Amino acid sequence: MDNIRKTAIDLCRSREDAGIRMALSRILIQNKSIFLEYNRFRKRLFSELAPKDSEIILYLLPWMLSVNDVSIPGYVDHIKQNFRVFNIETEKDILKRERLFKKTFHIRNDLTVLKPAEKSLPVEGIYTIGSVGTISQTSSSDCDLWICIDKTLYDEEAFDLLTLKIDRIKDWMDSRLKMPVCFFLCDVEDIRACRFGGVDCESCGSTQKKVLKEEFYRTAILTAGKIPLWWVAWDRRQTLCYDDAVREWQSAPSVYYDLIDLGNLDFIDKRESFGAALWQFNKSLTHPLKSILKMLLLKMFLESPKEELLCHRFRRLILDQPRKPHSFVDPGAFTLIAVLDFYQNMDPQTLQFILKCFYLRYKVKLFSRTMTVKEETALELFRRYGLDRETIYELNRFSSWTYSSQIRFGEFIVLLLVDIYKDIAHIARDVTGDVAAQDLTILGQKLSASLKKKPHKIPVLSKPLETLKMPSLTLRFCENRWQVFPDNDDGAMIVEKRDLVYCLAYLAWNDLYFPGQLRMLPNPTSAAMQEIINLLQKIREVFGVYDVSSIDFQNFLQPEHTEKLLIIINFAAPPHADVIHTLSVIRLNNWGELFVNRFTLQERFISFLENIAESSYNTVEFFHVQKNAPHSGKLLAKARRLVSKYFVLVDRK
Repeated sequence: MDNIRKTAIDLCRSREDAGIRMALSRILIQNKSIFLEYNRFRKRLFSELAPKDSEIILYLLPWMLSVNDVSIPGYVDHIKQNFRVFNIETEKDILKRERLFKKTFHIRNDLTVLKPAEKSLPVEGIYTIGSVGTISQTSSSDCDLWICIDKTLYDEEAFDLLTLKIDRIKDWMDSRLKMPVCFFLCDVEDIRACRFGGVDCESCGSTQKKVLKEEFYRTAILTAGKIPLWWVAWDRRQTLCYDDAVREWQSAPSVYYDLIDLGNLDFIDKRESFGAALWQFNKSLTHPLKSILKMLLLKMFLESPKEELLCHRFRRLILDQPRKPHSFVDPGAFTLIAVLDFYQNMDPQTLQFILKCFYLRYKVKLFSRTMTVKEETALELFRRYGLDRETIYELNRFSSWTYSSQIRFGEFIVLLLVDIYKDIAHIARDVTGDVAAQDLTILGQKLSASLKKKPHKIPVLSKPLETLKMPSLTLRFCENRWQVFPDNDDGAMIVEKRDLVYCLAYLAWNDLYFPGQLRMLPNPTSAAMQEIINLLQKIREVFGVYDVSSIDFQNFLQPEHTEKLLIIINFAAPPHADVIHTLSVIRLNNWGELFVNRFTLQERFISFLENIAESSYNTVEFFHVQKNAPHSGKLLAKARRLVSKYFVLVDRK
């Protein structure tokens, strides 16, 4: 009797388990269908925002990666097995374009050039991450693409060949796309474990883990390949354990063949949020407007670490809404709404300024003649938070604001970012243990290099946008000082100094000089316009423009030393001078700071060289002298002899 009872109980449990599994299976399949519809919505949005580039990224790229023909970019010789994006033969949007692809590369073959799957190494999926296909995508957005593989299926040679193929495809795309494309070859197991050392190669090292994965799940577009299991492992009626979804996925590979386990994401530790905030603030020093949203987002994570993650909230919103065409929420709009709702009790004036920053960052133009899907999505959003019509019209005219108004706006952005960072540092003052000490040192030095005032240092201009639409500039000599001001704003002085070289270095370093947009008023000095243009070009050629984010991290762990010197001889002096009257020195150090010194006494110039030579090594020296001056060769030789006593000179043009 006991055996019969036990058998009956086991049978009931088996039926119960089978029922649970069937219910789970229905949930996963239903959610998969919704995700695919949402993914098509994102692709349509991307296509509307960047018609030509999106066509190559969404459809041509997976096809090129899956073929190996000498006519097609990415061809690799001596390959044992082709690479193939999972299930590409079922991608109707790609297959219907294949004839056009073959025509583009002059392939006269009516048959598909895709090889059978069993003869190829699989690429599990290609995914975008970030702003593409959202309202935050702009003309200056780049496209980060994760190419995911199971590295256990690849030997060293195959992995190297795939890397080579990707590099060659990227080279071809770089020559044809307006949008910069960055490829990151990712191992599935690394993504599961949140190991993004190879993915986020720009990071400080100790500060990027789950934050990046949260952004991936919230913003990814599946270009081609497998659907992340995480995206469909959700049930509106009850909490669904991700491990249960994994077991179900593993139990029926023929049913869930198009899903991939990239790992769960349950929470983000305060230490990680703080570390990511450090890194984001570092980026904000060069691109402040782009960083405001992410800084506020990370601050939100820190202030409410136990709150449901944004990616979870976004997934629930997508999977639990009525499925109507074009009814899906854009992740860029969703993130902005989440941040604004969280900070709705902030000082109204600050919140209004943040709204203006978001408006400019997203580069929308509401109430304009042409309303794209981007404007249609943004209209209700900005109305909802009180950005009135008059303010919107004012922001639409931002490019025609006076120079001084634009710069003031940029300075407010920097002040806001510093305030946000101070709040973050205060919140996280007890959680910095997992952030490497050297990362904190690097950030401190970068802050100093960008913001700290030092004698003879060229200050960094706070630009509200990456590039200002600059008016023509006027250079004048007034009361023994050189001045530069914009033609449309006489009251705004861009730079003023006795030393003309300093003024020119300021323009070049802050990327304010453009050929044909600088004129000079008549003056009693020997400065000639052509020589001014020549020097500006030389400064740009030697030093480039300010970009602290491009400085190698290790530089900030070293003592300050000079890396480049440009010695300028007798600039703006009478052209027939045969002796050295003035020596101007533009100096760049290893922290990305630019300095300008001017000497009229040779003794002081020698003392200056002695001081910087003591702490400098591997310094690169350049010289500049007026090209057509009768004694230019003699003056250059004398300056080189002076400098050679302290630095090893190499012949340079």
